[in-house]
Amino acid sequence: MPPVKDETIREINCLDINIVEKSPAKNSALVDVRACNKPAAKVWFRGVRSSKFRHVYGVSFKRERCYDNIKITRNAHDSNFCAVNPKFVAIVTEVAGGGAFLVLPLDHTGRLDFNASRVTGHKGPVLDIKWNPFNDNVIASCSDDCTVKLWHIPDGGLSMHLTDWLVELQGHKRRVAYIEWHPTAENILLSAGFDYLIMVWDVGKGLAVKVISCHSDVIYCMSFNRDGSLLATTCKDKKLRVIEPRRGIVLSEGQCHMGTKASKCTFVGSGRVLTTGFSRHSDRQYALWDQHDLSAPLVTDTVDSSSGVVFPYYDYDTNMVYLAGKGDGNIRYYEVVDEAPYVHFLNQFLSGNPQRGLGYMPKRGVNTAACEVFRFYKLHTSRGLCEPISMIVPRKSDCFQEDLYPDTAAPLPALSAKDWLSGMNAPPLLISMKTGVTISTHKPRTSSAETPALQPQDANNRKKFAFLSHETTPDYRPLATWQPPPPLANITHNNDNDVGINEKSQKTNANQTTKFHQLQKMFGKQAGDAEPVPLYKQINQGDVFTTEHELRVAFNRQGEELRVARRQLQHSQQRVRELEQLLAALQARLAQ
Repeated sequence: MPPVKDETIREINCLDINIVEKSPAKNSALVDVRACNKPAAKVWFRGVRSSKFRHVYGVSFKRERCYDNIKITRNAHDSNFCAVNPKFVAIVTEVAGGGAFLVLPLDHTGRLDFNASRVTGHKGPVLDIKWNPFNDNVIASCSDDCTVKLWHIPDGGLSMHLTDWLVELQGHKRRVAYIEWHPTAENILLSAGFDYLIMVWDVGKGLAVKVISCHSDVIYCMSFNRDGSLLATTCKDKKLRVIEPRRGIVLSEGQCHMGTKASKCTFVGSGRVLTTGFSRHSDRQYALWDQHDLSAPLVTDTVDSSSGVVFPYYDYDTNMVYLAGKGDGNIRYYEVVDEAPYVHFLNQFLSGNPQRGLGYMPKRGVNTAACEVFRFYKLHTSRGLCEPISMIVPRKSDCFQEDLYPDTAAPLPALSAKDWLSGMNAPPLLISMKTGVTISTHKPRTSSAETPALQPQDANNRKKFAFLSHETTPDYRPLATWQPPPPLANITHNNDNDVGINEKSQKTNANQTTKFHQLQKMFGKQAGDAEPVPLYKQINQGDVFTTEHELRVAFNRQGEELRVARRQLQHSQQRVRELEQLLAALQARLAQ
């Protein structure tokens, strides 16, 4: 029987099968079966479903654009071991007698020098690394030595081994397995350890502001929702929990996957949580849950029977989730919708090389000219290679595709740590993928209140900043091209009304002339004028700032630079003292 399309309603008399209603999803039709006098049953017939992401395909970068000759860690810990942002790629490496990870600028591809500079400040193996979402030069790492450390990476990359950290967070009694930055609040970091604790840190003060102790076994994964008001965790006790992180209260709890291996979780849109894990029979599966009711999943499906832990990666802009198993060579991707059956399989990227871990680029770093919607950085198991993989939507036009690139999360915090800890929530600030300008404004709201209706002031603000999403070309014509209107005395008037109208026109033209001169003086580029100074150069030169945010950014950046310079100076002074002692010893030996 051919597949039943959405727009088709048929009656098959021989089996007495009637299509009683259309499915909410576009790829299936709901069928009522009344054959052989049996009770009615509902069957899903798969059909063609309309989606702009149906034909997404993956493309591996050429070998010269990969990162080669890397001693990737062989630790069996269930982590990604790779973190990426638009400036750097960081990879956990294998080092005898301690922990280290490598940080490379994105354009430093090809074969890596064996003695490349690394971050080597941990005393034990590094288990997880994450870039600060609001500062592309700050990375956090956790280790087997029970500590979490923050590091500052200069723009050009490392020129020597980095051993001096910015902040060291001590509090866990056993090794720290995972870390997670807050998606909207500044300087908030979470760490999960093998002591069954999740600690909430204010890294600006270097203090733990909350300890979450609701788990009875090893924590496998933790994930924030879009505004950072909720935290989902999976645990070795086979339970999925949704937690309010500021108070440490479990809002909902339910039995997750029944297998004995690790399970992972991630928040998806519309208040749902997607988990991956294993069934009783060790089949890999995924499940989708309502965050308010974890008693039973909305949908569960088996992926395959492999043994590697499956990691989910969700993209809020496209509503696509990517499932990649450790030790697999393929990456499956699905689309998540609001109607049953909720999760639709799209396709998979196939490769013959298994992966040890995967990093992914934030959406603001993808290539919009190639219609790239996601980019992975695959760590090969045996080849010492980090291979970028682009997920591309095929389009014929070379223009910017607005339907593929809605406004995405900006690298600016929506809240301070103090505001978030006091109970405020806020969605992330958004940035235009076309112009790179932050265009979304909002007001923080408390955690107890629901999302309020859009106020007139918010609507006005959105209208005011909407023009920033379109490119504009300023008019830099010189003043000589503009001709003033003729004087009023040279105009012949027919009546008094015309005189009044022309007087009003003359005043309007005079006002426009004044405003034009003012704008030309402010924005016009005259001969001999210097080039405009970017904001980051103004900050470095110590210019006067107009907003509190700019001042805070300048203060934080200068503070980081001073701390780094002070540590480098101390290191240099210590090295000078060592050399002086060595010189004195040699002179004494020569004198003898």
